[in-house]
Amino acid sequence: MKRTDIVMTKYKKQIRKIVCGSTVAAFMIGALSGCGVSNVAGSAGEDSSSYDFNLFGDKKDEETPSDSSDGSEDGQSEGHESNFDISSNEMKDKTQEIEKIIDNYFYFDQDDEKREESYYDGIMKGLDDPYSVYYTKEEYEKMQEDDKGVFEGIGATVSKDLENGTIYIVKPLAGSPAEKAGLLPDDVVVAVDDLELTTDMELDYVVDHIRGEKGTTVVMKIYREGEEDFLEIPIVRGKIENTTVSYEMLDDSIGYIRVEQFIDNTAELYKNAVDDLQSQGAKGLVVDMRSNPGGIVTGVMEMVDYMVADDAMAKGGSKPGLLLETKNKDGKVMDEMVCKDGHSVDLPVAVLVNGNSASAAEIYTGCMKDYKLATIIGTKTYGKGIVQSVIKLSDGSAVKLTIAKYFLPGGEDIHKEGIEPDIEVELEDTQRKKVTVDHKDDNQLQEALKTFK
Repeated sequence: MKRTDIVMTKYKKQIRKIVCGSTVAAFMIGALSGCGVSNVAGSAGEDSSSYDFNLFGDKKDEETPSDSSDGSEDGQSEGHESNFDISSNEMKDKTQEIEKIIDNYFYFDQDDEKREESYYDGIMKGLDDPYSVYYTKEEYEKMQEDDKGVFEGIGATVSKDLENGTIYIVKPLAGSPAEKAGLLPDDVVVAVDDLELTTDMELDYVVDHIRGEKGTTVVMKIYREGEEDFLEIPIVRGKIENTTVSYEMLDDSIGYIRVEQFIDNTAELYKNAVDDLQSQGAKGLVVDMRSNPGGIVTGVMEMVDYMVADDAMAKGGSKPGLLLETKNKDGKVMDEMVCKDGHSVDLPVAVLVNGNSASAAEIYTGCMKDYKLATIIGTKTYGKGIVQSVIKLSDGSAVKLTIAKYFLPGGEDIHKEGIEPDIEVELEDTQRKKVTVDHKDDNQLQEALKTFK
């Protein structure tokens, strides 16, 4: 029985607030910018604005979408007109009416700053897109810091289930406060301190309650399969240094590279790992993208470019070296990313994936598969094929907005579809709850190693 089925049957009454809804985003609890379904809890910016990646069409400078529309005077694309008018008298009158009722009758003290921020939150929530959110100035500044890979929090990746809205632990980082406190993969988060989770809450909002300063304590209320009652787990937050790439040489001269997330330094760490393993005489590479939620697109572009020859042609591709193509809501190509570094790697590769491998991790996987440079092993990936841009506002706050859909070198649209592995292998049940799985007990890894024989 699936985790979500158990939650809905055994504890239907206790947690019915958190078992409906549909949104997917995720955050590592501490904070990392990410383009995926899960991240290091805190922020969710999918910054794709470099690596010659043109977010808004012909102009390369950072602009708001309204400054770079398709030419229509109101910024609306043809066929996407809107009757919504924030400046209408009807909107103003209704807003003033609600405000007057609050001023006259609301019992508790008002926090004017929170009230103001809620208006901006509401604008983004009205888009009905879990990936489009508003950040205060402080949240935006924190998100920028988090992209460097050092943050304060509990050190666990969380995600929100697409089908039923439950928020669950993907994995704690090894050695993190979350692991030391006893959090396990697949734990369902029911409450954070006094905050009872509901499906109308943005994941960013929940993450903001989980994260916090080093030395402070957060209490996580958890549903765990096999336990009679909910678990209340206090976790002392700490300073987390997220080393996103680790590697080692396995038996038979097969290099193993684990990529946890895509942040500012991930591409450089990955290339160094590839070079070092090759210098040690690696005859093949296993690249582990399991439970990698994604991250900064520029990083994964640099990594794939390092592997693919500039003049290579993907099956179904439209031009040599094509890595990624983005299209707007009208199907217009916004930009193309192509190989340009003059480097390639001539080694057999196996890529490990699972259902929590998302977005940038899927881009890496899909590119390697389309160019026939890797065998994909594991289970179907998550299926996030849309692009977000984080756009800074004039007062230092920011919005993250879904602005495009991406297509792999062979033209595939994987959004809500995912990537099917070449060899489907489920991780054995006895290993699912472990934070770290020994290589010898990792049946997916062992299957990948067979491809080199």
